[in-house]
Amino acid sequence: MKIAGFTIIRNAVLNDYPIVEAIASVLPVVDLMIVAVGESEDDTLQLIEGIPSDKIRIVKTTWDPKAKKGGEVLAIETDKAFQHVPEEYDWAFYIQGDEVVHEQYHTTIRKAAERFKDDKKVEGLLFNYLHFYGTYDYVGDSRRWYHKEVRIIRNDKTIRSYKDAQGFRRDGQKLNVKQIDAFIYHYGWVKSPQQMQAKKRHIIRYWSEQQQEAEKLQEQDFFDFNDFDSLERFTGTHPNVMLPRIASRNWQVDLDVSRKRFSLKGRILYWFEKKTGIRLFDFRNYRSI
Repeated sequence: MKIAGFTIIRNAVLNDYPIVEAIASVLPVVDLMIVAVGESEDDTLQLIEGIPSDKIRIVKTTWDPKAKKGGEVLAIETDKAFQHVPEEYDWAFYIQGDEVVHEQYHTTIRKAAERFKDDKKVEGLLFNYLHFYGTYDYVGDSRRWYHKEVRIIRNDKTIRSYKDAQGFRRDGQKLNVKQIDAFIYHYGWVKSPQQMQAKKRHIIRYWSEQQQEAEKLQEQDFFDFNDFDSLERFTGTHPNVMLPRIASRNWQVDLDVSRKRFSLKGRILYWFEKKTGIRLFDFRNYRSI
């Protein structure tokens, strides 16, 4: 059984993406790692070239500045990277530039991929998610955050990235997937208020329909992390590859996790999920089998 990893990245230094940590976190799981590096305004290419692994294969790409509707350029680039996975690989493990896998799940992931390798009904593997917010001490625990997504897919080139690379579809249809007992740690919302504001100014260019928001961002100097509906304290451990980055944090954001901002319907759904572990009426970008 062989697994190839794949990812896309552009302007990683400028936007302070933990892309090195993301790649390092899946290297023990994969046999090959495809990294599609978009033409950047910083030293992203040199950053990736500096990762000490002979599993990494770099593909240079150019992002289409016109592919802005709904962030579709991210799906286009993801498909480009996937196309470089050789046909002899059974599975393809997609990791985004701000996602990291904890080493405690490496064995679980490999075992699941081996278990379902010959079951062609299974088109992908479904991961749980933790979304960190503000600092490494808080995670979103409301319906605002997607709590599951497909990150391992069959090496079938009829599968395509969906929308802004949220997940995957085949011929527009949701994939049939198996849930596995593993989490993706998403760190995209962990930056200083100034860094987060700068990142939003930059990436908003890939969503043409949000021009008004982009103009508003230009008038602000820092990001307001108090715009959340519900958070909770993180009490677990972070992946080892993230520890140096966490230790170098140079900002402090104190957030009140007791504050909840819900409508009546939202409060009832939140309470039900906390009691049962079931998220009612949730959008699912997959079919669990």
